[in-house]
Amino acid sequence: MKDLLYYQDVTLREFNATIVNKGTDIDGRNYVVLSNTAFYPTGGGQPHDTGTLNDIEVIDVEKINNEIRHYIQGDSSSLAGVVHGKLNWQRRFDHMQQHAGQHILTAAFVELFDAPTVSFHLGTEQVTIDIAVDSLTEEQLVAAEARANEIILENRPIDTKWIKEEELENYSLRKEVAVTGDIRLVIIPDFDYNGCGGTHPISTGQVSAIKILGTEKMKGNIRVSFVCGHRVLAELAMRKKVLADVARQLSVPETEAASALTKVLTTQKNTEKALAAAKEELLNYEAKALVSSKERIITAAFTQRSMQELQKLARTIVAEQTESIVLLVSENEDKLQFVAARGAKVEKSMKDIAAKALPLVNGKGGGSDQMVQGGGERIISTEQLFEAVQEVLN
Repeated sequence: MKDLLYYQDVTLREFNATIVNKGTDIDGRNYVVLSNTAFYPTGGGQPHDTGTLNDIEVIDVEKINNEIRHYIQGDSSSLAGVVHGKLNWQRRFDHMQQHAGQHILTAAFVELFDAPTVSFHLGTEQVTIDIAVDSLTEEQLVAAEARANEIILENRPIDTKWIKEEELENYSLRKEVAVTGDIRLVIIPDFDYNGCGGTHPISTGQVSAIKILGTEKMKGNIRVSFVCGHRVLAELAMRKKVLADVARQLSVPETEAASALTKVLTTQKNTEKALAAAKEELLNYEAKALVSSKERIITAAFTQRSMQELQKLARTIVAEQTESIVLLVSENEDKLQFVAARGAKVEKSMKDIAAKALPLVNGKGGGSDQMVQGGGERIISTEQLFEAVQEVLN
């Protein structure tokens, strides 16, 4: 392990190596094995490298059965003898920044609050660590972030060292190591000592910066989301763009966007309440108008009315007209929706109406003897639906 190129020189971007094996896995993916490699395989929470071998794209790298497989895009027949490998350095360095940043932030939580990290995930946009505590205050998050950035600003070296298992007692590690034999330590002097097989920059300054983005509860722990290095700039640019757009739409300076948005939302809530009250009043008015007809079968057609509105209107009508049946239909774009309800003194089951109406519209619905509702395609007119239902009621 210690002789692998990505451990010998973490800054190596290009290299030459010899093809020693080729194969195809059970999923049909072609791969090659090299005499040595600078491509880091997925492991320890860090994603794999990508790049090229000669002009062939390397899309995945995994360590399987003690060999590092370089999965390629396409046929491997052109790869033979000595090949030239080239890393996607932007991706590799990003992973190095995020992984080292995780070490630093994790160590900061341990140093300040004795709060250990129990898991780590390096995603494509954010990094997360799960910390074994019930809660973290805003003050604690600010303090940990400040301490982490202090370590970055000091530009301390990030050293690596290979030791034997029996030498572990000579080091105060942040957590127990899970491997045996040769063990690789990643060391930030006087701050963090940790067993790790990942790749990291050669100094904390290369991490550039750490920014905590948020927290959430996760299986009894607190998950902290953050970004490091170039991702901080990308996150800042995204948030700047969003804030500028919000401020432009509100016609206020960016510094006043939050308070202006609060005013807009408050106005919207008040408008929604007023609209709901107006709809309620309209429903009551419509119900009174329909009740006044004194018909045994009351029908009404609407457009763009919700099922909830139809149901409420039907209930109001039959509460007043206990000897009537009400059938309400609404045309909504290419659909027909209906509600049928009966008064307390009516014995006819409304399920009979649903059984007649639903096949006519290729619809679905349900309900009880007292009220049914359903909807389907607008393949017949509202008048035709009324006429068909009348046959059941007469």
